[in-house]
Amino acid sequence: MNSLLITTTALLLLATNTSNAFSPSTSITARSSLSKSSSSSSSLSISPHDISFLISDASDAIIDATSTAVDAVASTDVASSDAADTVTSIANEASEAASTSFAPTYSKASYYTTLALYAASFPGLWSQIKRSTKAKVKRKTYVSAGEAAEDGKELRQQAGEIMAYMKANNYEVAEAGETITFQGLVARSTSQAFFLTFCTALGMASLALVLQIQFQDLVLPGIGAPNWFLLTLLSPYAGIYYWRSGDRVDDVKVKLATNDDETLNEITIEGNDEEIERMWRTLELQEKGMVKVEGILG
Repeated sequence: MNSLLITTTALLLLATNTSNAFSPSTSITARSSLSKSSSSSSSLSISPHDISFLISDASDAIIDATSTAVDAVASTDVASSDAADTVTSIANEASEAASTSFAPTYSKASYYTTLALYAASFPGLWSQIKRSTKAKVKRKTYVSAGEAAEDGKELRQQAGEIMAYMKANNYEVAEAGETITFQGLVARSTSQAFFLTFCTALGMASLALVLQIQFQDLVLPGIGAPNWFLLTLLSPYAGIYYWRSGDRVDDVKVKLATNDDETLNEITIEGNDEEIERMWRTLELQEKGMVKVEGILG
């Protein structure tokens, strides 16, 4: 850069002197001086060879400065590219380290034990759907105060109360004898259908979650990665299955007996568990071998 500055300065001086030498006033002065004295020389004379030499030096200096600037820019670009590559590599290493350090771990023994227990219990869902169309039959024995007891009831009166209860719940006497058989029509329940649908949806969602964990990399031909949670769309069929089963006919068998002292009446009931539960609460019966405990609120 110093040589370029020196050469440029010399060219400016040369141009100034040359213009002064060829101006009209200068030529008049020169002619007058020549006429006065031929022996005196001109104030300044430069040959064409010197001019070409100066121009050559200036062009060389310009070329050197340009190449130096280009090299500086290229080195700056290389340094920037190296810095960017370094930052990218550091970021990738940090990401890999973070993913490795936070990788989830679990006990395979615990996982497969839980999976086996789930697989063993899952058929219970199908069993619940199948049993929803059938009565859950149980046999229980209840007692009440007999005719000889204080505030007791004779056996005929107890039988009349049971008969009135069964009639009120749309049961008819199908067979009368030592054991009375009542037969009634149980209508299908909308709430039961929705309950079965809800339970089936939860069961299918849990199954989908298990399959999603177990078969993460599974790809089926023509389908790709399956969405197991679509299994929940099968849940309405549980309600439809229950509803199509229609109304059912339930049988309730009642047998009455009393002890020798007629202080205790025994009522043996066999039938739908839900119907038995409603009956003993309505008729205020006490299960044999059990002690009735009054609630805190009465």
